[in-house]
Amino acid sequence: MSHSENRWLTGGRVYHLLADWLRDQITTGAYPPGSVLPSEMALVGQFRIARSTARRGLAVLEDEGLIVTLPGKGRVVRGDAPDLQATYRYQVIARALREQIRAGAFPAGAPLPSEHALRRRHRASRNTVRHALAELEREGLIVAQHGKGRFVRSTQL
Repeated sequence: MSHSENRWLTGGRVYHLLADWLRDQITTGAYPPGSVLPSEMALVGQFRIARSTARRGLAVLEDEGLIVTLPGKGRVVRGDAPDLQATYRYQVIARALREQIRAGAFPAGAPLPSEHALRRRHRASRNTVRHALAELEREGLIVAQHGKGRFVRSTQL
């Protein structure tokens, strides 16, 4: 290995080069819909770039809608499969609660499980659970009562 091959690839626009390479791999079919892209750490090792550079390059593709991040899987090439609809873990949690509310598992006025219970059930951080609950609040499905918890919004509110 020559000295130049040991050097880290640097520069403010390196992440665009990574995004371009990955985009090309996706469009040529090297990574078909539903396939998992290399992890950030694998890209760091392969291209000798910083992890933040790898993350930024992947974020470009996510912003373009070419890939999604799936909890427990990583970054996956988008397809039309329903399980690729949710990008972030909080959206998966919000969707599960939304479906339970609409199915009647939590009727109007019923309390939702506590943040702690939701964290354990979904193996998620407090912020992730709070983000999911905030989404449901914005949609008007639930309401928060200070000191009491979150409740399914009744139609009379």
